[in-house]
Amino acid sequence: MGTDTSRPRVVVGVDGSPSSHAALRWAVRYAGLIGGTVDAVTAWDMPGAYGWSALAVDADFDEAVARQRLSHELSEVLGAEETDSVRALLVRGNTVEVLLLAAEGAEALVVGSRGRGGFARALLGSVSQHVAQHAKCPVVIVRPESR
Repeated sequence: MGTDTSRPRVVVGVDGSPSSHAALRWAVRYAGLIGGTVDAVTAWDMPGAYGWSALAVDADFDEAVARQRLSHELSEVLGAEETDSVRALLVRGNTVEVLLLAAEGAEALVVGSRGRGGFARALLGSVSQHVAQHAKCPVVIVRPESR
């Protein structure tokens, strides 16, 4: 699927956490208001990529699993009709670097306040904190929706 460079682009980080689900919904609503498109970005990497030892892994299998999880997550959070309007991007690499690169030229970068790796008492997750400090576009940090 090609990108439409004539429309504003909203990039959202998706990692399976409740706050990333809220960020995804927020990004879709915002893109609708500004006539923009949404790129839902998930970063993935292989265990051991940063020096710690791990069991041997199959990179193609890990990527396929990550792609399947992203597709399932978009469908679960948005429903089938909305999912068709979102471009799903699975990029291998460090989450912060992947999101900053994806957000270049974007109208906004939307992330959850705390992702899967966060601990309960953290006020702001490390990814959201880093992208807020280094992104070249506005950053929206969305808290998980309370039930």
